[in-house]
Amino acid sequence: MYDVAALGELLIDFTPAGTSESGMRLFEQNPGGAPANVLCALANLGMKTAFLGKVGKDMHGDFLRAVLHGKGVDTSGLVAGDDVFTTLAFVSLSDEGERSFSFARKPGADTRLRPDELNEDILKSCKVFHFGSLSLTNEPSRSATVKAAQIAKDAGAVISYDPNYRAPLWNNGQEAAARMRSVLELVDVIKISDEEAALITGNADPKQAAGYLLGKGIGCAVATLGKKGALAATGNACETVGVMDVKVVDTTGAGDAFWGGFLYKVVSGGKKPQELESAQLKDYMRFANAVATLCVQKRGAIPSLPTMEDVKALY
Repeated sequence: MYDVAALGELLIDFTPAGTSESGMRLFEQNPGGAPANVLCALANLGMKTAFLGKVGKDMHGDFLRAVLHGKGVDTSGLVAGDDVFTTLAFVSLSDEGERSFSFARKPGADTRLRPDELNEDILKSCKVFHFGSLSLTNEPSRSATVKAAQIAKDAGAVISYDPNYRAPLWNNGQEAAARMRSVLELVDVIKISDEEAALITGNADPKQAAGYLLGKGIGCAVATLGKKGALAATGNACETVGVMDVKVVDTTGAGDAFWGGFLYKVVSGGKKPQELESAQLKDYMRFANAVATLCVQKRGAIPSLPTMEDVKALY
C-alpha cells in the first residue's frame, strides 16, 4: 500500500547559477516536475510514495530516475521511451526570486505516456492519487491521466489535483480552462493559485473560487495566496493562514512543497477532505506553510525540500 502515488511530468529545471568568467549565464541541472516534487516532499516527510510518468532513454532520464530512487520514491511506474527526449525547462528568476519558464517540450517524454503503459497495481493500492494539468495538455498523456485517476478513485483513493497553469504549454487560455475543468468531477481535494482560480472558476477571489469548486463536488479546496498565505475551505469551514517572513532565494517548487505538506496531513489525519473542520484546516495549512517556507530559502525544487526534522523545528 502506498500513501501517495502521483502521475505527470518529471523533468529537468535548468536554474540560473551565476555567470561564467566570460560573462555568460550558467544554469544548474535541477530535477523537477510538479507531481514529482510533491512526492519527494512527501518522501522526505516519511511517506511511502510512487511515481507514474515517462522520461526519455537519455542522460536526463537516467538522472531523474536516480534522483527519485535516492529519495525513496517507487519508480516502477516510470516508463523510459527511446523515441522521445526527456522534457527540459529553463528557469528565469527575478530579483525577488519569482520564476518564469521556457520549455523544451515539442514533444517532451512526459506528454507521451500512454494509457496502456500505466502501472495499475500502484493505482489500485494508493491512499491518495495526485496529478496536475500539464499531463492534460497533449495526447496520449491526457487519456492516461484520466484513466489513472478513474482507476485510483474506483479503488477508493482520495484524488488530489493541482492545475499548475503554465501558459506557454497551452494553445490559449480558453483551451487550458476547459481542459482543467474537465477533470473536476473526479477530484476530492484541489490546490489552486489566484491565477488558476480566475482561469478555472472565473473568479479570482479565493473564497468565491473555493465556493465554485465545492459546488462541483470537491470536498476541500485550497487557494495559495502568495505572501498572504493560503485559504482552505470545505462545506464545514473556511480558514486562512499567513506565512512567515523569510528571505526568498527561489520559489521554484514552493507550491509543490506546500501541497506535499498538506497531503501529508490528509494521509496522517485519517479524515476525508470534506470532513475537515476549522481547527484541522488551520493545522494542515500551517504545517504545509512550514514545508514551503523552508523550500524557498534554497535554490531548486527537489534539492530544497526539507526533512521532517527541519519542519518540526520550524513548525
